[in-house]
Amino acid sequence: MRIGYSFWGFLGDGITDTPDGGRSHRKTFVDGLITGGHSITFLQADRDTTETRTPVAGPYAWDVGLPDLDALFLEWRWPIAGRNTTPCGTEGHTCDLHRQQQLLTHYSGRVPLLVWDKDQQLTPADPVRRLPDVTVCEPALHPRHGARSLLFPVADEALDAADPHRLADRERRLPLVYVGNQYGRDRAFDGFFAPAARHLEHEVAGKWTDTSRWPHVRFIGRVPFREGLALHREAHATVLIAPDRYVTTGQYTQRLVEAVMAGCAPIVPAHYRAAGTVIPGELHACNGDHVSDITHGVAGMAVDDRARLIGRCLRRLDPFRLSRQINTVNAVLAPSGGR
Repeated sequence: MRIGYSFWGFLGDGITDTPDGGRSHRKTFVDGLITGGHSITFLQADRDTTETRTPVAGPYAWDVGLPDLDALFLEWRWPIAGRNTTPCGTEGHTCDLHRQQQLLTHYSGRVPLLVWDKDQQLTPADPVRRLPDVTVCEPALHPRHGARSLLFPVADEALDAADPHRLADRERRLPLVYVGNQYGRDRAFDGFFAPAARHLEHEVAGKWTDTSRWPHVRFIGRVPFREGLALHREAHATVLIAPDRYVTTGQYTQRLVEAVMAGCAPIVPAHYRAAGTVIPGELHACNGDHVSDITHGVAGMAVDDRARLIGRCLRRLDPFRLSRQINTVNAVLAPSGGR
């Protein structure tokens, strides 16, 4: 199929000052679609070229017009005051939202639409849900409002090649890290990371603008994409903190895959939905003190014991395999729509 793919972000490492979590999986996902026989045309700006001056090589095409397509795939954008809601051409304006509306207006009713609501921003009453031949997907194990599950992917080959013993034998300088931004995470941070940070060396990387309530926490600010990955390789454990809407639907961000593939133990709040599906029980924490205890235990493990734990974490990433996500897209965009 000729799929038009709309995303506002990067295929490569991108710039440091951006919240684009898709860098960890977008290229993997798109390459999987192309390997599966689809032709992909990107419909937003080529930010890798215009902002970082590092075009990403591959069988990719960009089109700022309205090309002939068999399907439209949208990584959903939503209004952000002062950024994409301002008039075109004004300082600080990004045209992602205007472009998305242009695409919806042109292609709705003509081709199947797949809306990947990666941040769960679509309300139940959003008129987009009532457009003809539209399917909403969420990267959650228990998606909302009739949406389908389309998870953040990990390449099958990378998962199959991961060596638990090699990951377990790596030297690590930090007991605990968190890589990610503040958005909606204050309560989870208060309950699970901040108490543990009183007892453990740690670092928090990301955009955290209101940190006065945690003077003991070491916030290091946003770091380049590759440095964020490196932090997981340098730490014994991380905590999967998330906004409540992710917790209640079992939406695990790209940080789960990043951590496990680096051999960094992903500690999860025990009430996080579907935690038992994707993370071994010994890494489920009841509170911040429990996070501290688990981290001490992981850091003190013998290599063989740690390798067994990492092996169990790797096996539980099976639902996130790229091949499973490509099958979902194919079912949604098939002539029958899979619905």
